[in-house]
Amino acid sequence: MTLKAAMGQFTTGVTVVTTNFEGQDWGMTCNSFNTVSLEPAMVLWSIRKEASSHKAFTQSGSYLVNVLQADQKDTAMRFASGTQSERFANQACERSEQNNLKLTNTVAWFECRLAQVVTAGDHDILIGEVTRYGVKEGQGLVYANRQFGVLAPFKP
Repeated sequence: MTLKAAMGQFTTGVTVVTTNFEGQDWGMTCNSFNTVSLEPAMVLWSIRKEASSHKAFTQSGSYLVNVLQADQKDTAMRFASGTQSERFANQACERSEQNNLKLTNTVAWFECRLAQVVTAGDHDILIGEVTRYGVKEGQGLVYANRQFGVLAPFKP
């Protein structure tokens, strides 16, 4: 078993992170999103140093994390590959106060000011201070064992 396969056993939520850099919208699927602090409100996610969108996310100054809902597997797949224009084509979204794109029909979103970039191996960890957020009823999309799914309530 490879390290990647072992890490794949850990169930995560699925997000699409967006930013606007030099007049272009950037977006990517991400499952490394996590809370850092509640006071002040801070979150993190990581991006591969070799990613084509690395410069945009590390230099734009802000980003928006869209937490996908259970029926948005197609959205997760769309933002995992292809050109940036293909990722946003026919995607329902609205422009945020910091000029990032907020996808519609997500269960939550967090707009962040980039506070710190921490180098860690072949990735950079982007720590952001949450400036605005929203939440609605629904169930989030999860990912484990190279499959998308939905958590079922635990019944002992």
